[in-house]
Amino acid sequence: MTGAVLLALLPIVILTALGLALRRRGFLAEGFWPQAERLGYFVLLPSLFFHGLATARIEAVPVGALALTLILSTLAVAVLVIVLRPCLRLDGPAFTSVFQGSVRFNNYVGVTLAAGLFGPQGIALAAICNAAIVPTVNILCVLVFARHGTVRLTPRGIARQLATNPLVVSSLGGILVQGLGLGIPPGLEPALRALGAASLPLGLLCVGAALDFGTARHWAGPVLAASTMKFIAMPAATVLAALCLGLHGPALTTALLFQVLPTASSAYILARQLGGDAPLMAGITAAQTVLALVAMPLVLIALAAWVPL
Repeated sequence: MTGAVLLALLPIVILTALGLALRRRGFLAEGFWPQAERLGYFVLLPSLFFHGLATARIEAVPVGALALTLILSTLAVAVLVIVLRPCLRLDGPAFTSVFQGSVRFNNYVGVTLAAGLFGPQGIALAAICNAAIVPTVNILCVLVFARHGTVRLTPRGIARQLATNPLVVSSLGGILVQGLGLGIPPGLEPALRALGAASLPLGLLCVGAALDFGTARHWAGPVLAASTMKFIAMPAATVLAALCLGLHGPALTTALLFQVLPTASSAYILARQLGGDAPLMAGITAAQTVLALVAMPLVLIALAAWVPL
């Protein structure tokens, strides 16, 4: 399994590095990248989630155990970060960045990995993971921003942030279509499938273009704190929850991989919008993207001996 993970990581590394090179060399206009991120976030990735959940064959997938494992482990780490905040000695905006770095994950990398490991079943598993974690993480992060960010959100503002999140809306929409057995109209289904397929390479290129390794050197402490939570506390909490709920096989592997994914570049956008420490967030994202290439295989190696992956 570790070899399969490394093989699945290879195209992710290549596309991310290509995005970094294209941005550094100015091959595309600087204005392209924010627009590409916007297209992916509001159109392409929601299409992937909606299509994946609406068409997934989930009869043999332990949906309840998988979703509950992810939600419980995410909540456990979120509580741990909040409890440890006095030890971090950070101001409010900086704490929001550490919090996001501890619980937020990169959807593009997760879906690409799951699809590379398990094919169509992996896409279904990834869609369920996203349906469980995306609302959970966004609710937690918006609440933390409301408490510690410089932009004070009213309850109405918090509700609006959650209700208009395209990833939350598309995930819930796909679950609704799946639950009602409606299906996607024949003419619309291939269009959504094509849009979803485009989200992965474009998203990984944007991930690479957004990396800024220079910022990571200035905040060694917060970067270390967020990465410790992400790559040690989160997988440990995930395995404990999975063992309690009887989760195993490809579902456990996918859950574990999703919980050791690096922070998404969208965390930087949220930090700018809601009064977080955006430069620190960029540093955490860059550092975790590199660390994840080592952390994901190591987590599987450390746990494969005693956990039925």
